[in-house]
Amino acid sequence: MAELLLVEDDDTLRETLAFLLRREGYGVSEAADGAVALGSWRDNPPDLILLDLMIPEVPGPEVCRMIRAESDVPIIMLTAKSSEADIVFGLESGADDYLTKPFSTPELLARIRSALRRHQPRLAAVDESRLAVGKLVMDVPRHRLEVDGAEVTLRLREFELLELLMRNAGRVLTRHQIIDRVWGADYFGDTKTLDVHVRRLRAKIEPDQTSPTRLITVRGLGYRLEESG
Repeated sequence: MAELLLVEDDDTLRETLAFLLRREGYGVSEAADGAVALGSWRDNPPDLILLDLMIPEVPGPEVCRMIRAESDVPIIMLTAKSSEADIVFGLESGADDYLTKPFSTPELLARIRSALRRHQPRLAAVDESRLAVGKLVMDVPRHRLEVDGAEVTLRLREFELLELLMRNAGRVLTRHQIIDRVWGADYFGDTKTLDVHVRRLRAKIEPDQTSPTRLITVRGLGYRLEESG
């Protein structure tokens, strides 16, 4: 049974969500503010965190950054803010996914299942453990990437996205193909989250992210990683 940490300062909403999640078989710890959330995370590390953006004591983005500095536990942000700037802000704080209120129970459960599946340790075959595309070299089991000979740190979702692109170097992958493979076929969101992750990835692998030569946008279709990257 997966253990979830639910961080929400609206008592009614938190209690309702906790009831629904427990009914689905999840263990649920609750926190109404950021300080309690951090204490709960340290004392009883969960398998996934549902984190409201606007919470007292320690704000949600700061909670997210502090956790992400020490752990790659999946974090889904819950918030009423839905602009692209807000999505970027949440993802830049270290969140893996972003769900805007009001949301349906089936959508929330689907996001949780998808995040938990992605976080399960992946078994890589020996001949697939090291990927090399141009000057990008990835050690999959060790979760390491070298770009132009220097090690670069990637967040979990960035690593999964780049791994998919490297395994399909030279091929155009549509946005929906990428989302299905990285976020899961039951992902309900739009493609903004993918585009934000691509921008973050370009900042780490491109010599000049304003004029990408490795991770290319194919207008109207999706993205391609150049084989000579």
